[in-house]
Amino acid sequence: MLNSAVLVLNRNYQPVHVTSVKRAVLLLYLGVAKAIDSQYRLYEFEDWAALSASTAHDSIHTINRSIRVPRVVVLSAYEYLPRGRVRFSRLNIYARDHDTCQYCARQLPRSELNLDHVLPRSQGGKTSWENVVCSCVPCNLRKGGRTPEQAGIKLLRTPVRPRWTPFFRGASRRVTYREWLPFLNLADASYWNVELLDD
Repeated sequence: MLNSAVLVLNRNYQPVHVTSVKRAVLLLYLGVAKAIDSQYRLYEFEDWAALSASTAHDSIHTINRSIRVPRVVVLSAYEYLPRGRVRFSRLNIYARDHDTCQYCARQLPRSELNLDHVLPRSQGGKTSWENVVCSCVPCNLRKGGRTPEQAGIKLLRTPVRPRWTPFFRGASRRVTYREWLPFLNLADASYWNVELLDD
């Protein structure tokens, strides 16, 4: 239990890291972070420990108390996101496209996928984030050296350069706890990050 995962958010509620329960509880105890519950309420260590006594969730036990495992903690002072360049690689293209053929929408094992240039190289297409997509072999053969329009097939979505932080490359596959979902979903994250104005 002490080595299971906890999502760490900066003070703007953006994910910056995944740590262990042991480290997360230490951050809470030192006052560096606060635990957050499913109603988005923040708790300091003593309050979280008191709340924990009445729950039946995953917990860790000390000599005199049982403490509920926090699955998400918010750092009190850190507001920055780690910056990192996302490497243009086969693995990252598969992760960006969720191992899904961008023509037929079938999600397949990576061994049954390959990469396709939307605008073929024979027509001047570049090997870049904006021109390479995940494709199954039958769709790639059907498309051949043509554009999707020329082949009479439709591209699911326009390929773009991803904006992952290094900790969350392929995050959708690593989500382990439902408590993480609101903070890894961009629409929900934007709700928490919009500036509130005084009317």
